[in-house]
Amino acid sequence: MRLFLTTLFALLVSAFAMPMPALAVEPVAVQGDAKVTDLLPAVEQKQTEDGRFQFSTAPDAEGVVRRIEVNTTQGQPDGNWVLFALSNESDEQVDRLIVAPHYRMVGSGLFWPDLGEKRILSLTPSQGFKPERQNSPDADVFQVTLDPGSTVTFVAEVSKDGTLPQLYLWEPDAYKDRVNAFTLYHGIVIGIAALLALFLTILFVVKGSVMFPAAAALAWAVLGYIGLDFAFWSKVFGLSPVAEQFWRAAGEAILTATLLVFLFAYLNLNRWHVRYVHVAAGWLTFLAALVVVALLDPPVAAGIARLSLLIVAVSGFGVVLWLSQRNYDRAVLIIPTWSLLVVWVFMAGLTVGGLVNNDLAAPALLGGLVLIVMLIGFTVMQHAFAGIGAIEGSTSDLERRALALAGSGLIVWDWDVDSDKIFTSPEAEEALGLKRHSLETEAAGWLEVLHPADRDRFRATLDGIIDQRRGRIDQDFRLKAVDGHYLTFNLKARPVVGADGEVVRCIGTLFDVTGERIAAERLMHDAVRDNLTGLPGRELFLDRLDQALIMSRQDPSLRPTVMILDIDRFRQVNVEVGMTVGDSILLTVARRMSRLLKPQDTLARISGDQFGLILLSESDAERITTFADTLRRALRAPVTLASREVFVTASVGLVLLGRELGKRDEVLKDAELAMYYAKRIGGDRIEVYRPAMRQQKVDSTTLESELREALAKGEIAVRYQPIVRLGDRAIGGFEAYMRWNHPRLGELASADFLALAEETGLVLDLGLHVLETAAAQLSEWQRMLRVDPPLFLHVNVSSRHLLRHELIQDLKSVLARHPVAPGSLKMEVSEAMVMENPEYATVVLNRVRELGGGLCLGDFGSGFSSLGYLQSFPFDTIKIHQRFVRDTAKGPARAARPVIVSSMVNLAHDLGMDVVAEGLEREAEADEMTQFGCEYGQGVVFGEPLTMEDCRALIAPAPAPSRKKQAMAE
Repeated sequence: MRLFLTTLFALLVSAFAMPMPALAVEPVAVQGDAKVTDLLPAVEQKQTEDGRFQFSTAPDAEGVVRRIEVNTTQGQPDGNWVLFALSNESDEQVDRLIVAPHYRMVGSGLFWPDLGEKRILSLTPSQGFKPERQNSPDADVFQVTLDPGSTVTFVAEVSKDGTLPQLYLWEPDAYKDRVNAFTLYHGIVIGIAALLALFLTILFVVKGSVMFPAAAALAWAVLGYIGLDFAFWSKVFGLSPVAEQFWRAAGEAILTATLLVFLFAYLNLNRWHVRYVHVAAGWLTFLAALVVVALLDPPVAAGIARLSLLIVAVSGFGVVLWLSQRNYDRAVLIIPTWSLLVVWVFMAGLTVGGLVNNDLAAPALLGGLVLIVMLIGFTVMQHAFAGIGAIEGSTSDLERRALALAGSGLIVWDWDVDSDKIFTSPEAEEALGLKRHSLETEAAGWLEVLHPADRDRFRATLDGIIDQRRGRIDQDFRLKAVDGHYLTFNLKARPVVGADGEVVRCIGTLFDVTGERIAAERLMHDAVRDNLTGLPGRELFLDRLDQALIMSRQDPSLRPTVMILDIDRFRQVNVEVGMTVGDSILLTVARRMSRLLKPQDTLARISGDQFGLILLSESDAERITTFADTLRRALRAPVTLASREVFVTASVGLVLLGRELGKRDEVLKDAELAMYYAKRIGGDRIEVYRPAMRQQKVDSTTLESELREALAKGEIAVRYQPIVRLGDRAIGGFEAYMRWNHPRLGELASADFLALAEETGLVLDLGLHVLETAAAQLSEWQRMLRVDPPLFLHVNVSSRHLLRHELIQDLKSVLARHPVAPGSLKMEVSEAMVMENPEYATVVLNRVRELGGGLCLGDFGSGFSSLGYLQSFPFDTIKIHQRFVRDTAKGPARAARPVIVSSMVNLAHDLGMDVVAEGLEREAEADEMTQFGCEYGQGVVFGEPLTMEDCRALIAPAPAPSRKKQAMAE
């Protein structure tokens, strides 16, 4: 039973596995006068899996249908078959050729293209003689004979992938004529391509520029590519269809690579950008890898190569257009040829995609490719023979110039444009600490040693010389030294033009201008930028205000707003917390305001504690006022410094510009007037400018009465700035300064009201008040601190006070009430004041000296005093003017400064005088003055003017340790 079931199952499987016979096909009538017939529409394709194919023939003239079975030629288990039938309805025997081309560009495809192979392995007729295979390297050709009135069904075994792009029935003579015609055309095209490739190769040998081997390589690649498509190499070397697939895929990759190399070399893209070299090298490596891929899978490699060719053509056209816009001659010359190449690539895409299916499309495209290479050759030849003629009559002139440069010792800079090589004298490399020949490289190599900010300018300068073929170079460039810092060199050069009008080289000199550049940059920065905050200074603020006003005139919708902000009572804050903390407060204020502004707005520091704003981001008056209030509130937040909080407020003056725009100085004065008005009525306010504010001028009579009331009410305070012994940094004395604690304007420095006091005569009362207060304070300090030498105190004397006899009486009375050490209360007078009346000043100063007062000559070096008078004046101290203390001089004056300062100090010492260096701002300046021999120093580096309590705490002696603590210490 089991055996029966097994046998039955095997029979059923065999029955189902038997091939089903194919249906009969419709025959194609063979016309006697038809030269060629396309059989592909009448073809039926079949597939079997057992190596056998059964089919039914087309009915013959009597309507008989036969069943025929064929086997695969290679004995393979599966097969691909094509079935078609031909009918000869004429009375004569007909001979025809069945042709199936191995490769056809038309419709081959962009991705995974059909690269050609042997199409028909065998052709079996249903009756008659077996078709004879004809010898053809690029197609499967079979000759068939049809008897009169016969209908023959043919079954063809095709290649394993089963593709049959074309199948034609040709009249033998017509096919022979077609082959002969195409052979002639192929020979002409191949001959032209070969001659072109040979000519460009010879041109490369004659002219060794990189573009010529690139053009020659492209020509050889085109020759190899069209030789494959024309089956030339198959006839010469006997290539198999499988080998043709590899070489066709590899040829397309090589064609794309050589086209990329030519574009890169012709446009000289490696002159400036190394990244272009990296991109091109990576792309070429990728295309080289495609050749390896072609060994494994030619269709994949060919598809990628075709897509790469499209990318190279389109992107290259974009690069050519971009460079032509920059007047690059090579790019302009290649535009027509590359445009034709782009058109060729798109037409080739339409052809391989099957949108253009004419048989003449492929030969025409290959001929067009040779034409493109020919145009490229013509373009290259223009550069091959350009400039061959030497520069007639200029050799001797160049030699003389070269000798002159060698004699001058300047650094020679020479750029050979054709070979793209730069030569420099060894002095440049020595200055930078580089190895010899480090700067002798191509122009792009200089980009590595140039400062990044100068690279584009250097590149544009050289490109401009080449494009314009004239002009001169006179520019500064920064070159990187071996230790990483940059030196600035000035390049002066001019182009040398050849007989063809092209620039053949650029020759000039380099000069190290680093010192001049640093000095100029420092001057420029100091002129327009604030050293502390880094914000624009007053001049830059005014310049931007000018620009804003010009923009508003051109665009009526743009209405700039100008604000002036002043920190209230900042001088008092500065005195209380010190100059360093005051600077920190200014930095904090600047940062807070900067965070509220937009990029188009401007914030500047226009004076000590005044800031200016130009607001362009807002034009609505209400929103501007809201912004100003936000700004004021942001500044009111406490500033935390260590464990201390400092509260600052600000007065804001605001100008809303309307249709009538004034000049910048008028706008700035209006904003300042509004700010001063806000400060006058209490501060911490915002005031918008109104024209009526201009009429509210300060009445000098009112201010005079306020000053007199201030004297009576004790609002005139005295501050004391330390004068330090430079040897041990101990306090040697102080200088007295006046401050007016105004009830509305806050604390005013003496410079704010001293001019009015001089005009009204109140300066005498003020001077007596300061002298009385200072003498009393000095007497108290000397009793508290008994040191040798005793503390001294400088009191400034006005010109009116000095030239009046009251000074002697006032000093005598003050010293009687407040006894101090002889010579410790020093009357300080300026050099210009003494020279107003030297004879009378000598008498007064001698009398002061007799009364026990000291004498100090201030601002020494600022006037034109005679050394003879200086010898007769009884001064015991001189103050060197701060212009000699600070190292701000430039040029020759800077070199002469140490000699002058040393001479002044030696002169004072020879006359028995002490020397005070005033205006010290940095510790380095104090150290320098110590080296010059100055005994004392004064300035913000040692502190701002302090109150009486601060001075007492500063000089108070340390409490003596108790006996118990002393015993424990022992």
